[in-house]
Amino acid sequence: MLVVLENVLSKTEVAQIRSSLESADWADGRSSAGSLSVKVKQNQQLPENSALGEELANTILRRLGSHPQFISAALPHRIYPPKFNRYGTGGHYGIHVDAAVMGLPRSDMTLRSDISATLFLSSPESYEGGELVIEGEFGAQQVKLNAGDLVLYPSSSLHQVLPVSQGVRICSFFWIQSMVRDTAERALLYDLDQSIQVLSQGVKAGDGGVSISKHLESDHALVRMTGVYHNLLRRWSQV
Repeated sequence: MLVVLENVLSKTEVAQIRSSLESADWADGRSSAGSLSVKVKQNQQLPENSALGEELANTILRRLGSHPQFISAALPHRIYPPKFNRYGTGGHYGIHVDAAVMGLPRSDMTLRSDISATLFLSSPESYEGGELVIEGEFGAQQVKLNAGDLVLYPSSSLHQVLPVSQGVRICSFFWIQSMVRDTAERALLYDLDQSIQVLSQGVKAGDGGVSISKHLESDHALVRMTGVYHNLLRRWSQV
């Protein structure tokens, strides 16, 4: 399941983060790559112990914690603190797959990477190339979003960042261990929850021409659908 969340960060928030990153002390991104990925990775990242990186990561985590669609799509159990990368001219990251299990920074806990996330911080007009290409069951999809938009996709997917031919591409990226491990189950829950949200808005809006009995029927149907959602979540979640 590939999900795009628009305007996770406002234009003001993106501008503030970009301003902070202008004076950042970037390091060679290959320092965090595995034995295979290091051969195909050419970018820069904020170091793991960067105080700036930690501050900006907390800003993003606070925003995600209050974003209903992110919660619905990811059903997060644990989130790897967001990291930041920079692709200048010629920068790229060849085809690779993310590690399945990661140690959380400054913790003795581990995270199983179910979902990978890329939060775009550069406007698409400011750089050429640099598309995120994700291979899925229906073929490869190219993703290049507006600044402040986020894409979620299965960590099991082969993916790559195409070479940047002009400009600078800056993003935040992180991983999520979901309460629901299976991608297909998580997709069903997401679709069901989004339908519930739409129906809920319809019931709240009401209609002066609809009888009380019809409103009660709608309420009861919505309650039953919500019950189905939570019973499926209860069956499939691992917490």
